[in-house]
Amino acid sequence: MKITAVKGFPVRLSYRNVFIVKVETGAGLCGLGEGGMAGRELAIGGLLDHFRRFLVGMGPRRIEHIWQCLYRSQYFEGGKIEGAVIAAVDIALWDILGQALGVPVYQLLGGACRDRVPCFASVEAALTGPAYVEDARALVAQGWRRLRLFPGMPDLAATAGVGTLDQSPVGVVPQPPDATIYEPMESLQLAAHWVREVRRAVGPEVGLSIDFHHRLSVAEAALFCGQVADVHLMFLEEPIRAQGPTAYRQLRAMTPIPFAIGEECSSKWEFLPFIEEGLLNFARVDLSNVGGLSEAKKVAGWCEAHYIDMMPHNPLGPVTTAASIHYSAAVANFAQLEYLHGVADGYPRDLFPRLPAIAGDSFPLPTAPGLGVTFDEEAAAAYAFDPWEAPHWRRRDGAVTNW
Repeated sequence: MKITAVKGFPVRLSYRNVFIVKVETGAGLCGLGEGGMAGRELAIGGLLDHFRRFLVGMGPRRIEHIWQCLYRSQYFEGGKIEGAVIAAVDIALWDILGQALGVPVYQLLGGACRDRVPCFASVEAALTGPAYVEDARALVAQGWRRLRLFPGMPDLAATAGVGTLDQSPVGVVPQPPDATIYEPMESLQLAAHWVREVRRAVGPEVGLSIDFHHRLSVAEAALFCGQVADVHLMFLEEPIRAQGPTAYRQLRAMTPIPFAIGEECSSKWEFLPFIEEGLLNFARVDLSNVGGLSEAKKVAGWCEAHYIDMMPHNPLGPVTTAASIHYSAAVANFAQLEYLHGVADGYPRDLFPRLPAIAGDSFPLPTAPGLGVTFDEEAAAAYAFDPWEAPHWRRRDGAVTNW
């Protein structure tokens, strides 16, 4: 069996695009993968075109060999675009192998470590008022036991001429209507107040966390941690940018709140200082950015030796979700999986005729060979790529800040 074609499909789903990769073989088996790096799909496509020249003709069962070939086939190794492309190809190869052997992918990764894959839900919109508390209470009533929250901004109409944060798709960090203004200190005060209100509403049994999307400085993050110490957060996600482990060392010394870090990492080497120095408690590995199932499994083993649990980052499309389910099922040190229920419920079924279906707050173990996801490339024309750019946020003084 040889690889005969490698195809890339940037398609528009809901509020942004996803990049689906299809690897075809001479035996008639096709595998699906998905590249991350939302907003940079054309760059992913360009590198995939380059890799295609030597992927065609290779044996798809040589998954680790192909991973090494893709990563080390150039002098300048690594990078986030490369991590995303390798991830898509790697996931597709595991899909092919599972189909060839007639077993779900998780069986190839060592078999199931659990009977189901529990997930956490993201509360819609931002921590800006009573409606947010009601959204959280409604999710708990639906059976969700773990909730992730997002910071917001107070009403800026009187001071900056813009309104409150709008209702963005669930799991997407909300933004001002003009997509410009974010002031961390104002956001911290508001978030601390409404996180506490959510805790009062849902009780102590529900796990609460908050994602700051790496917007804060060390000082700002430390202040927030002090403001919510009595709320007993399950974790604080990406409070600061992860390029500099030194900053996380400082923050780690200033608060006992657990950290969820890693969605920005595109290889096991980028995880290295955070794991070895005890800077994270939950590894937010993104299978579609870190280099696929092969690399993510290595990160999990490394984390297990340091008593760190895996919490896969999963805000993209159904192929990434499927791969994350198989991974989560097979990894011993797994905590919970991100699942954007408000977005995933709207995945087009003509484009993805078969995709994972959640039951309550968990996914059952997959039963179909491979990933268990199908993709109709003929339907892709109806979901044409439409350029999407992450919002460009500013402070009131005009300085750039993180979205």
